[in-house]
Amino acid sequence: MNDPRRDFLKLCGLAGLGFACPGGVSSLLRAAVKEEPAYEGPFYVVFNAQGGWDTTSLMDPKGINDINRLYREGDILTKGAHRFAPTREHKQNGMSNEEFFGEFGGELLTLNGLDYSVNNHEPGARYMATGKLDSLAYPTFAALVAGCKGPTCPLSFLTFGGYSTTGNVVPMSRVPYLSSLQKLANADSIGGSPRSPYHDDCALARSDQALREQTESRAAQARLPRLERAESMLYAAQANSKSMHRIAPYIPSAVPKESLSRMADIALASFKAGICVSANFTLGTFDSHAKNDVDQMARIPELLAGIAYLIRRAEELKIRDKLVVVMQSEMGRTPTYNKQDGKDHWSIGSAMFLGPGIKGNRVIGATDEKLLHVPLNPRTLACGKDQGIRVRPEHVHEELRHLAGIADHAYSKKFPLGVPKGERLDGLWG
Repeated sequence: MNDPRRDFLKLCGLAGLGFACPGGVSSLLRAAVKEEPAYEGPFYVVFNAQGGWDTTSLMDPKGINDINRLYREGDILTKGAHRFAPTREHKQNGMSNEEFFGEFGGELLTLNGLDYSVNNHEPGARYMATGKLDSLAYPTFAALVAGCKGPTCPLSFLTFGGYSTTGNVVPMSRVPYLSSLQKLANADSIGGSPRSPYHDDCALARSDQALREQTESRAAQARLPRLERAESMLYAAQANSKSMHRIAPYIPSAVPKESLSRMADIALASFKAGICVSANFTLGTFDSHAKNDVDQMARIPELLAGIAYLIRRAEELKIRDKLVVVMQSEMGRTPTYNKQDGKDHWSIGSAMFLGPGIKGNRVIGATDEKLLHVPLNPRTLACGKDQGIRVRPEHVHEELRHLAGIADHAYSKKFPLGVPKGERLDGLWG
């Protein structure tokens, strides 16, 4: 007969479960006796448009100088404070800008004129994910907030690809399929089916008691660090298995066709169960060096549809009011087309945000008629060349840390962003 704990450890190796134990074996013993309390939010999701989105086809429309060939100046639409490109007639699938801003514009904050400083994929992705351009050691915001708020959560930081460095503050968890989540939720059952347990409850209780007694008897003994780490991994997996079962009721039976929707279901079930703090989503192939308009109209609507699915499902699960969503890319696209009707890399772009603590129906920052950055006054948040600064990713990350309440956490101080006090965007969230 298979050993369910050995099978569970294999799954843990894939998901990143249970390999960090700040309190040592003794804290794991306490966890084995009593489940860790559920993390109740807020929850953080970062959407990455990998490859570089064309902001003129979304939240920073330009209808002049042939910057975008899909529309003219008079075609640009508005909803509240937001101006956006018309895409209903151009999208290939997914959700149009008209639908997205119509449904979510009232709670959406747009930041235009963001200066990435570079126009290469790898450093740009690192900069936007961490707020630090010149270091490979800094954690992404999603990893940092997970390490600060829920280091003992079994799936504290979920990532579905893209730049996901953790800075060693939290384990990285990857759960690519809902079926994988089902197996983790029911690790003591054959194939993840609760109807086919390996052992009955009495046998499991006796096994838990034997493991606990064995560890208690060895806790005071001097052991090699390597051996202690191995035991720590074993008991961390055992302890985490007790809280993973909470996720089972929230795993949907139907599997969506869209990749972002599948990611959303995995993350939302983990959030609702209180075993996850943050998730990193990535949608690729935005790098439209040829046929820019065709490629962007395939990808932007798909991205917006995935974001909408996440928010709507969060509403159904009654956690929407706890959900912070960040939408970003590592670069923009040039204001001119190349010979292949594509657009190349551009170091100026935009980002969007919504969630608790973020005042919506607002647009901050701007680009000029040549898609160049317009300086922003950090005190008033008004555009002004004389008193403005170049808003860069570290400015955004500094405010994200304050929004999450982790700016003074030891992990945040370990990875300082170096934003001068006079450049803080104190009113960014409203």
